[in-house]
Amino acid sequence: MKQNGRFMVGLVGVAAVVTYLVWTGVSDTMVYYMTPAELIQKIDDDPTFRDVGVKVSGRLVVDSHEQTPGTIEHHFVVHDLDDEGITFPVVYRNPLPDTFTDSPEMVVDVVLEGRFNEAGVFEATTVLTKCGSRYEASPEELRT
Repeated sequence: MKQNGRFMVGLVGVAAVVTYLVWTGVSDTMVYYMTPAELIQKIDDDPTFRDVGVKVSGRLVVDSHEQTPGTIEHHFVVHDLDDEGITFPVVYRNPLPDTFTDSPEMVVDVVLEGRFNEAGVFEATTVLTKCGSRYEASPEELRT
């Protein structure tokens, strides 16, 4: 009976340590996810929020992408999904995903990770794109 008790105490101890490690690992890597409208409002309310890394989801503004010649620095504009009047410029200093395009025929949603600097530019460290129109059938194809 004593051996079973020791085993259970050891098992509970190991489970507690594993739970603690998982919890602290997730907490340390968590990044808050928000919309452009929420980000702008949060920074207006608390300017120190610029120091916090965030994830922002928005839609790429058509014909806004520019690449600095001779570099991989990209500049583009993102707007809120619900209110197209809420926009902010983005700078990204890495190669863009293949699905990134600002052509008028495509609707490209982006998820950005980074910080909103003092100049009002979002400095992205990660850019993910979701371009559903590239993978969905067009209305003409669905009719056949």
